[in-house]
Parts: sequence; structure tokens; C-alpha cells
Amino acid sequence: MPYELGKQGSLAGFSPSPADEWAEDSARHVLDELFNATQRYKSSATFRQLLDFVSRFRFYSFFNSFLIHLQRPGALYVAPPIRWKKEYQRVIKSNATPIVILRPNGPVMFVFDVRDTEPLPGADPLPREVTDPFGPRAGEGKIRRELDRTIENAKRDGIRILPHHAGTQSAGSIRWASAPNLPYLQFCTSKDGQGRPKYQEVKPTFELLVNNALSPEAAYVAIVHELAHLYCGHIGTPNRTWWPDRQGLHNNVSEFEAESAAYLVCNRLGLKIPSDSYLYKYLEANDQIPEISLECVVKSAGSIEAMGQKRLSPRKGS
Repeated sequence: MPYELGKQGSLAGFSPSPADEWAEDSARHVLDELFNATQRYKSSATFRQLLDFVSRFRFYSFFNSFLIHLQRPGALYVAPPIRWKKEYQRVIKSNATPIVILRPNGPVMFVFDVRDTEPLPGADPLPREVTDPFGPRAGEGKIRRELDRTIENAKRDGIRILPHHAGTQSAGSIRWASAPNLPYLQFCTSKDGQGRPKYQEVKPTFELLVNNALSPEAAYVAIVHELAHLYCGHIGTPNRTWWPDRQGLHNNVSEFEAESAAYLVCNRLGLKIPSDSYLYKYLEANDQIPEISLECVVKSAGSIEAMGQKRLSPRKGS
């Protein structure tokens, strides 16, 4: 799906591209160091398994789901000891090995897979969410408010999402805003005591065009893909503290990253990306995946997922 280079465009001569400069600062990319430290995710088959696990392991962030897969790829359902005891009347086996994940607003926490637990006397049977966590859920394959929330939250980053007549040739595209002096976007930040919305004016910086002939589900998939290009840094950034500038990547890398992020977000909702997508074609035709940044894939997927779940706060420095 097309996107346009940022205002800097490609750099002439032998100057490093923004993507090269970003990659050189490897000390900041902890997830990529973990990803590159093991070769087991380099094959197309194992990477597809990783995407399936992380996208269907719904109970934790994409980052923590990757950490769980890294340590226990066969995990079914994990929880900390106190939750196992309080909610499921189960205790941790004496020989169990903990799984280390990141704690929200803290360092780390230890969780255990269901197979590392045993029931207390009189415990109720485990619910289906534990015994079959990857099974289908009611309402899968349909979006609720994710599309509307995403369109609204996109305004905080200066993204105008517009319907576009494109026939059957294109689902969507994203680019830097092409016209000067566009009207400011009205981003709803909160509501007052009477339920009246409060707005922040945001300068339009990007235009995301989406085919107006698409169903709501297909439109959401298209928007997620284009947002992934943006938040992975493929077309640049107005503020490097918001997301990176990684212009200059090979098309194989940028498309694979955007498709992977879209897969993570959409698969959690039961939405399927097109079977003829770049991701599927690449995995079928190649034994090895390209040299991607899993950190950018995971971070962008997490940001986009949050956009569809809740009202986000304004960007600092906006």
C-alpha cells in the first residue's frame, strides 16, 4: 500500500539515511537486541508462529507477549501467583519456572503458565478463557468502536483520515499534508462535568486516505496498515520523541514491518488481513524474513491498538 517519503526525502551522496542513523543507536533498541540474539525467529515459518502467538495472546501487551514466547513458546495462559490463587483457586507447583515480564509502572513481575499450577481442594473447574485461550470469541471479525476511536485519536498526531474514491486499486495511502493553511483538527481531549467535549486544536501534518468503498472492517485494516507505516518511521516524524524517523529503508523492510504490525493489531480482533497481502506473499516465497526492527513493529502495534481502545491524552510538546 503506497506511502510517501517525508519532507526530507532521500539523502544524496554517502550521507547516512535517517534509518541508518536510527539503527546505529542500538543501545536504545532493547527488543531488537533480544530478537537478534536468537536465530530461531529468522525463518519465515517461525516468525509466522511468533506473530500468531503474540497477536492471539490477548492478556498482555505485545511486548510482554513476545517475552512470554521467548521464554515459553508453548504457554497457554499465564498469571501471577496471587491471581491464580484468588481467581482460580490454584497454587504454583514447587518445581515451576517463572516467566519474567515487564510490570506496568515498575520493573518486572513473575507469571506462571496454567500447566505450572495445581488446584486447591474444592477448586472450581477452569473456565474456557484458561483452557482454550486461543479459541474463537463471540463477536470476532467485527469491529465495534475501534474505527471511530482510531479516527478521532489520529487527530492528536495531526493525521486527517479522509474517505477517498479509489476504485479497487488501493485500500489506503498516507502522506505528509500536501496543502498549506489547512483548517486545524479538533481533537477531543476530555469532557466537562456536563458531558460537553473539550477540544485541542492540532495542526494537520499528515493525510491518510482510505477507500470509501470498503466495509468498516476492511477500512480499519487499511487504516491500521497506513498508521503502521507512520509509527514505524517510514515517512519521517514531526517529533522524534513521538516516533522515530527511519526514512530510507528498503521497500521489503518497510512493507514487511507495516504488514506485521497490522497483523498483530487486526488478528487480536479476529480481523483478517487480505490473503494476497505483502506479508503472506513474502512468507510463502522466502525462507528468511528481511532485516526488520521488531521493536518498531511491536511499539507501533501497541500504539495503534491503544488508539482503538480509549481516548488518548494530547502529545507532550504538541
